[in-house]
Amino acid sequence: MMTFKQLEAVYWIGQLGSFALAANKLHTSQSAVSKRVHELELVFDTELFDRTQRSARLTDKGEEMFLLAKGLLGQRDAAVEQFSRVEVVERRVRIGVTELTAMTWFPRWVELIQLYYPKVSLEPDVDSSVNLREKVLADELDLIVVPDAFADTRIPSKAVGKVESAWMCKPGFLPRERPIRLHELAGHRMLLQGSRSGTGLLYDNWMKDLGVQPAHPIVIHNLVALIGLTIAGLGVSYLPKRAVGGMVDAGSLQVLKVTPALPPVTYVAMYKGEHRSSLLASIVMLAQESCDFTRMFQAAEEGDGAAAG
Repeated sequence: MMTFKQLEAVYWIGQLGSFALAANKLHTSQSAVSKRVHELELVFDTELFDRTQRSARLTDKGEEMFLLAKGLLGQRDAAVEQFSRVEVVERRVRIGVTELTAMTWFPRWVELIQLYYPKVSLEPDVDSSVNLREKVLADELDLIVVPDAFADTRIPSKAVGKVESAWMCKPGFLPRERPIRLHELAGHRMLLQGSRSGTGLLYDNWMKDLGVQPAHPIVIHNLVALIGLTIAGLGVSYLPKRAVGGMVDAGSLQVLKVTPALPPVTYVAMYKGEHRSSLLASIVMLAQESCDFTRMFQAAEEGDGAAAG
């Protein structure tokens, strides 16, 4: 996926002919600019700059990306100008997110929205994936970010990032010396997120497809409670691997080696098709730029807009 920062890097390198000059223009380091270009090259599996030359010379595909970046950045700037007029002072955007987003990168997203659209009033709503979907269908929310668990043509979706989960438990609750088969793990008490959670829906269906039926499940609808009960030793649960990495390092949680491993969960931004606008499209791009599920309680100014892993 592309971000504004990646497009800005390609545009200003192409415009100024130098990674160093582009970094100076963007008020960042040359390594940050190089990283953004490299990320974009990985997305499209093609080189944008001829690295055999001393100067920053665009390849043929790089020229195409330069023109694309110029157009998209121009559209963004036009949207910023349009929605910064006096008549949008009262404009509100009602955004719905799940707990994990609220506990990780949501502050950074809000900061970027306020930076580009200072006159837009945000109304956040933190709820379960199913409830958020129902609210956006009922026009109670304009935009939601949830796990990609719903196939609904009434609400187009745009990928924002991914979350890698792992089975975890209290240290010593299960042996860590050998990998555990999922069928064997299902014989222990499982702490699950349930059918109101997008992640819960995806993983419940995944286990059913594998013929796995948890023997002693406990459904917990709150992520904080799920983490707390896992730490307390009430059972095993699937948790966002990197987001709770500090708890693993501190010895509060133990990562289990389970086969097959849990598939990653893609998060998407969704809003009703008839409500499409340049404002919401730009806010979705800002979500892609902000998305980072790797750390809990991130400060708004943190990071370089890396996508989630």
